[in-house]
Amino acid sequence: MPPIVAVRNVVKEYKLGKIVVPALREVSLTIEPGEFLSIAGPSGSGKTTLLNLIGCVDTPTSGAVEVAGKDTRTQSERALTDLRLHHLGFIFQSFNLVNVLNVFQNVEFPLLLQGKISAAERKTRVMELLEQVGLSEHVKHRPNELSGGQRQRVAVARALVTRPQIVLADEPTANLDSQTGSNIIDLMREMNRKQGTTFIFSTHDAKVMAHASAVVKLADGKIVEKTTSSGNGVAASSRGAVAGAH
Repeated sequence: MPPIVAVRNVVKEYKLGKIVVPALREVSLTIEPGEFLSIAGPSGSGKTTLLNLIGCVDTPTSGAVEVAGKDTRTQSERALTDLRLHHLGFIFQSFNLVNVLNVFQNVEFPLLLQGKISAAERKTRVMELLEQVGLSEHVKHRPNELSGGQRQRVAVARALVTRPQIVLADEPTANLDSQTGSNIIDLMREMNRKQGTTFIFSTHDAKVMAHASAVVKLADGKIVEKTTSSGNGVAASSRGAVAGAH
């Protein structure tokens, strides 16, 4: 089976006036379908940049990013929008919920954008997910009437409602207390097991990393280590030139 994501020799640079700031330096990484992968590293290491490239919201300075079998370099803007809408789900640390919509409407929104299923099917799918995240009693609440943990669960439900192949989560527990953060990761892990959804999330929280099937560590825009877990602790670890390793 081909990888769900392939990052090949990617360089990403940002220009600040006349200064060129390297965010990623010759990064290569393959991610298999159904992985529960953590991208770890300190602030400024390139975690969010890598997620943005995989999420087709940014483009590399050089190198290639393939997502769901498509080379993002050769896709039109419309094709990239379709790729995001139909294959990817996003969970943001700032939640990014629409304040004028209630919980049900926030989760339903990506399905309305897709325009593929009937109102009855949308309702069934949204309510099933809200039941799974423990928010079926809060469907009429607006985001400002919810706790941080509840809002993050809405964001998780919204990311999963289109049944994407890949869910990208940028520091999904950063704004949560440890218990709520643990619950969010458990929920994501359950979806990963039940539906085979590939999860790629950035974090610098060791407790979150402990749940991952693999951890890719970034430092100064480079992959310095990739560790895979057998479920009973570390099974294999590659340091330094792990660039293309899986």
